[in-house]
Amino acid sequence: MEERNVTEVLKRVRRVEITTRRLVNDVFSGEYHSVFKGQGMEFDKVREYQPGDEIRSIDWNVTARMGVPYVKSFMEERELVVMFLLDVSASGRFGSVDKTKIDTAAEICAVLAFSAIQNHDKVGAIVFSDDVEKFIVPDKGRRHVLRVVREVLFHEPRGHRTDVAKALDYLLRVSKRRAIVFVVSDFLSPDFSRPLAMAARKHDVVALWLVDPREEYLDNAGLVRVWDQEAQVEHVIDTSSKRARARFAAAVEKRRGEMNLLMRRNGVDCVRIEAGQDYIVPLSRFFRARARRR
Repeated sequence: MEERNVTEVLKRVRRVEITTRRLVNDVFSGEYHSVFKGQGMEFDKVREYQPGDEIRSIDWNVTARMGVPYVKSFMEERELVVMFLLDVSASGRFGSVDKTKIDTAAEICAVLAFSAIQNHDKVGAIVFSDDVEKFIVPDKGRRHVLRVVREVLFHEPRGHRTDVAKALDYLLRVSKRRAIVFVVSDFLSPDFSRPLAMAARKHDVVALWLVDPREEYLDNAGLVRVWDQEAQVEHVIDTSSKRARARFAAAVEKRRGEMNLLMRRNGVDCVRIEAGQDYIVPLSRFFRARARRR
């Protein structure tokens, strides 16, 4: 990362913390815990068998030694691992409103990460473009969460494009334990259906799909020069053409349908969030839907 004004960096990260901390305390205080409150069972102790205990829980080794039946006792596994797969490709720097997709991603990650550490969970991250650029090992605490936020806001990506498949493949290699995985991206990526299916079988995967309004709607503004940040090429579009606008709208609708179908097939929740817009509503809707399913 090139030299930056340290004071400005700290101020910007602090602003994100203040904004998202308030949301965590006022809006998401109980929702995260009710939805992600432990997804497995871990061994606690052995105790004497009592009428009504499950026969399959009998510990035969201890029973043989003690001469009376003993059963294994389990408790809910409290500590979870939350992993963020953060897309830092060039398209994330685009913003037609007051925030870019990267700015929005940083705030959303902060909300979820602060919720996680309040729940005593670990938070980690895989930062990627068209390759994996950084792996932040899961850990706890405020300082660690702020490091994740800082990486989202100020990481200087080496690649311009997006490759979700590589990030998911990397996740499968480094994350042996089941985790809650938030993939935060605009998903302008080559096919990633196979690693998504594999990741969804092993982990609880949630897609946070970031879009910008200008990426999905064309105004009638005549000839418009459009810069493709990932391909690093310029296109000229005649937005006065009804046919051109109709083709664009059809392509947007087709992509939206394909994305939603892919996620449904793999049991992945997909939360669509517009950059610069209020992300509280779609996140709250997601939490409520998950709570109902539990």
